[in-house]
Amino acid sequence: MVFLFVAFRLWSVLGRRTGHEQTIARPAEAAPAPIAAGRSLPDAAAPTAPGRPALVEPRAETGLRAIQSAESHFDPAHFVEGARSAYRMILEAYWNEDLDTLRNLTGDSVYEAFADAIAQRKEAGQKLDNRLVTIENAVIEQAALSGRQASITVRFEADIAAVTRDTEGTVIAGSLTDAVPTHDVWTFAREVKSDDPNWVLIETDEAA
Repeated sequence: MVFLFVAFRLWSVLGRRTGHEQTIARPAEAAPAPIAAGRSLPDAAAPTAPGRPALVEPRAETGLRAIQSAESHFDPAHFVEGARSAYRMILEAYWNEDLDTLRNLTGDSVYEAFADAIAQRKEAGQKLDNRLVTIENAVIEQAALSGRQASITVRFEADIAAVTRDTEGTVIAGSLTDAVPTHDVWTFAREVKSDDPNWVLIETDEAA
C-alpha cells in the first residue's frame, strides 16, 4: 500500500500536464499548482516578473524540447512543481529514516548513499529533527534526451532548520529556530514512452 501511494504521488506530480544537518557526499542528501494543457516551453526572451526567476535556464531549452517531442504530454512548468514536491518527500524520508520511500523515489547509487548515511547516523546514536521551512526557488538548469533516457537537472534554493538529537532526545547540534539557506542540484531521470511514469532521483550535488 505504501509503495502504491508513493508511486501514485510521483506519477501525479512529475512531468504530466494532466498530469541538513549533513550533506551526503556526491551523490548526497509546496503544493503543486495545476498547469493548463497545451502550454509550450517558456520563451527565454520574454521578461519575467520582478522577484520571480525564470523557470528554465536557456541552456536547458534544447533538451526540454527534445523530451517534449518524444512525449507530447510532458510539461516543464508542471514538472518543476512536481520536482518541488519530490524534493520535500525525499528529504523528509531521509530525515525520518524511511528507506522504503527512498527506495521508490531514488536510483540505486543515490539510495545507497542515503542508506549508508542513515546507517552511520544510527550507529552514532543520532537522530535528525529537521524541517524544510520553505523552497524559495526551483529552476531547471539542464535537460537531455539520450535515446529513450530523459534527464532533467533542477537547482533548488531552500531554507532548512536542522537539529541533531541523541538517543535521549537531547539536542546536540543545530537549532529549529534558525533556518539555514541550502542550495542543491538534483537530477531526475526516466525512460520516455515507458509504462512506468515515475521520475527517479539519480544524482545529487551542492550548487556552486
